[in-house]
Amino acid sequence: MKIVVLDGYTENPGDLSWEALESLGELTVYDRTSLTDEAEVIERIGDAEIVITNKTPITRTVMDACPDIRYIALLATGYNVVDYLYAKERGIPVSNVPTYGTASVSQFAIAMLLEICHHVAHHSRTVHEGRWEHCEDWCYWDYPLIELSEKTMGIIGFGRIGQSTGRIAKALGMNVLAFDNFPNESGKAIADYVELDKLLGNADVVALHCPLFPETEGIINKDTIAKMKDGVILLNNARGPLIVEQDLADALNSGKVAAAGLDVVSTEPIRGDNPLLKAKNCIITPHISWAPKESRRRIMDCTVKNVESFLAGRPENVVW
Repeated sequence: MKIVVLDGYTENPGDLSWEALESLGELTVYDRTSLTDEAEVIERIGDAEIVITNKTPITRTVMDACPDIRYIALLATGYNVVDYLYAKERGIPVSNVPTYGTASVSQFAIAMLLEICHHVAHHSRTVHEGRWEHCEDWCYWDYPLIELSEKTMGIIGFGRIGQSTGRIAKALGMNVLAFDNFPNESGKAIADYVELDKLLGNADVVALHCPLFPETEGIINKDTIAKMKDGVILLNNARGPLIVEQDLADALNSGKVAAAGLDVVSTEPIRGDNPLLKAKNCIITPHISWAPKESRRRIMDCTVKNVESFLAGRPENVVW
């Protein structure tokens, strides 16, 4: 069985091992494969029967040109890079890794929030530059410092990651509201489920943890922002297209949104003309919420198990 990994570098830049996958077949690992050049994707897949991808698209054209494909595995939870409906037509199972990043992604959401509240990196930098040494007072701060206790976090998308973020928020003394189409008992133990408009109108912090579907694309836009409190904080380390970026940039520059913490944008890597790059009070990090070694090891372990299950005739974590 031939196995090809199309874009393995971000999953394993050298601190993990492909050995377990190598034991399952003839393995070829590419660090990177073009996101836009289908000819390169087709060439690299060749006659491989198992294709493993993270962000390299597997389109209808690619599948038609590579008739030996029997199975597609994603090194990620999101599966929008694969035409999975066409794969289903072709009888090709597509599996993802559903649960690897719960702890790391929720931790990162709170890390962005705490940075917004305290500007730790900025103040540390000014101390190292000598400002505290020469300060007339015994302390100083350059931004309003925000205490989160008794404030309200509204979480849009209250699955595993959303609930993990909610638990941390509660530990900080925050009240938690949640909007989700599928309320459950574990969520009710953490938050009050409310309609979206009520969440937007009552939250001091709005965190996005929902998947990207047609109905959630652009869920944060000028109309939904208008329903938020003045001075709200927005967090997004789910999917970039959940936000209409020009609308958020306008809201940041006007002060309607006090600050934003973003680990994702609509086009990645970010383009130089993204309006959020010049917006006020906007933290942007390069899609790294998922990337602690512990999380990436879970991705590797789950992917190996997915492939093993397929080879045993019992595909797991199939997305269709």
